[in-house]
Amino acid sequence: MLAVAGCSRPSGMETVPSDGAPTAAATPGPEVLPGPDDPRPRTLAEYEAQRVSWGSCDGFATDGTALDTALDCGRVLVPLDYDDPAGPLASLALSRAPATGPVIGSMLVNPGGPGASGLSTATVARGTPVADRLDVVGFDPRGIGASVPAVRCDTAAEFDAERADDDVDTSPAGIAETESENEAYAQRCADRNDPVLLAHMSSEDVARDMDVIRAALGDRALTYLGFSYGTRLGYTYARLFPDRVRAMVLDGALDPAADVSEETVAQAAGFQTVFDAFARDCAARADCPLGTTSADAVARFRALVDPLVGAPLPAGNGRALSYDDAITGVQQALYTEQLWEPLRRGLTELASGRGTVLLALADLYNGRLPDGSYTNSNDAFTAVRCVDDPRIQDRAETGAVDREFRAAAPFLDDGRGTGEAPLDSCAFWPVPTRADPGPLTVTGLPPTVVVSTTADPATPYEAGVALADQLGAALVTFEGDRHTASFDGVACVDDAVTDYLVYLTVPPAGLRCP
Repeated sequence: MLAVAGCSRPSGMETVPSDGAPTAAATPGPEVLPGPDDPRPRTLAEYEAQRVSWGSCDGFATDGTALDTALDCGRVLVPLDYDDPAGPLASLALSRAPATGPVIGSMLVNPGGPGASGLSTATVARGTPVADRLDVVGFDPRGIGASVPAVRCDTAAEFDAERADDDVDTSPAGIAETESENEAYAQRCADRNDPVLLAHMSSEDVARDMDVIRAALGDRALTYLGFSYGTRLGYTYARLFPDRVRAMVLDGALDPAADVSEETVAQAAGFQTVFDAFARDCAARADCPLGTTSADAVARFRALVDPLVGAPLPAGNGRALSYDDAITGVQQALYTEQLWEPLRRGLTELASGRGTVLLALADLYNGRLPDGSYTNSNDAFTAVRCVDDPRIQDRAETGAVDREFRAAAPFLDDGRGTGEAPLDSCAFWPVPTRADPGPLTVTGLPPTVVVSTTADPATPYEAGVALADQLGAALVTFEGDRHTASFDGVACVDDAVTDYLVYLTVPPAGLRCP
């Protein structure tokens, strides 16, 4: 059973052209770390005294996108371990869209993941008063994208092989094999990365990095927009530095008090809700591969994807679509209605014996670039999750989660459930978890804003309600079925968020946006 483990602001249809091939990638970013004879910060005060030297963004993009030519890029140094600021350090990549009018400060943006590059998000508010009054700054968090060092666990060949392995066997032998593979992956991560980096990939470390960035930008207080997992970075910052927050919008929230197992099942239910919405939309079209009524869409969908187990379909350029990739591609498309058309096309193509479009969607999710290399988003996601979250090391719990997952998302149930499931890679992770689950307790925080979508596939609406309650934040409800809503063309949401970020005008209580 495959669950979508990462969640980030979707990048849009432009990454899946009509021929199903991903767009070209940019050159990996430059590695900029001080040499042994170069001066470097050795105290937290020295890190905070840095100022960003902005220049060209050539060579900074690592995720297959072309950074907007109007952006500036630069770097900030941070300690890998804040308890040892004179020890190993990291160089974080930043991008900036300079304010087009009288500037009142900077706004830091994170798109989610964890593991997603944030450099392209500097253009998120273009054409709004936010972009007029605030320098909008994106960043690649520690270990991710063009930041150095970057977490790398698998070679491209190893990741390709993993994607081709369906891992659907839940017999004792199948579970043992999958667990062995998960343990081997954790060992590769241990062997191929600095243990200090792996031990300090947590959201708390990134939140401390955000405070160094804030100081390096010359801002007295942080203005922040976080999407999806980026909401965790935001509420962690708020817990650590409540008196250094100017304004904070958290869209597509995670609930700090959520149980990890319950969160997984809730996400499955969210994807089922959006799959049902997609099926209804599809059924109204003459060429729908799921039929003319949405009532039997799940059965028709399973009839299309189940034959892929052990029998991948050709997908062009010598590649094949595996069962695992088909499911991943479908889930990627459910993040946003912009990808429903290629999803219909991909399922239609699947019925005719080809998997080109669904493979392109899976490549988009997995960060596979046209030359066959990968971004490090998948490895970084795992590295963050394994230090952020409590680890499930009880097979009875993994079996229970698998049963509940299948019940919550029938379209993802391959019918092979046995009530047992393997431990994942985090159970074997080489460094301890730093998880501290529980509801937030924050004092001294100025008014903040949470945006939550009623049928968000990846981050349930209820999580946003819970986070707003814990922060004492204003809640903006968007009635829709997409992942995140701010600056995505919904005037009601955009106006409320803009007035708050620029003028600190808090949205009215109970605001609902159709």
